[in-house]
Amino acid sequence: MSSLWQHILLAIIGLGGGLAVGSGFVAFITVLDIIPRLAQLTNAHRYIRALEWSLVSGALFFTLADFFQWVAALPILFTSIYGVFAGVFVGTLAAGLTEALNVFPILAKRLNMDSKLIFLLMAMVLGKIIGSLLQWWLKF
Repeated sequence: MSSLWQHILLAIIGLGGGLAVGSGFVAFITVLDIIPRLAQLTNAHRYIRALEWSLVSGALFFTLADFFQWVAALPILFTSIYGVFAGVFVGTLAAGLTEALNVFPILAKRLNMDSKLIFLLMAMVLGKIIGSLLQWWLKF
């Protein structure tokens, strides 16, 4: 009987955690106006619903893939293309967050690098790229 209660408690904790993370993700996307900015940059205002649904569908699909541990043995070309798109997505989110919080100008001012902001940005970008490639190639 206690095993049943443990499973019920585990399900409640899992659902609560999922709701918290999902709500945070939606708030993050909403506060940064990712979809409207994307529609504005690509001049695709008429496709804004498709952009929203693609974001929701992708999040749902990959949540299910992670939850049920789906595995697909795909060619390296396909996984490379997926990796590029996933990296662009994460980079877009990170760039939106730093833009919203005005991180780089504040950091440059505190480090007395106001005149060398481009070098700070390039060091961060190259560090992220090299770190991601090393992780991918060395399979950490």
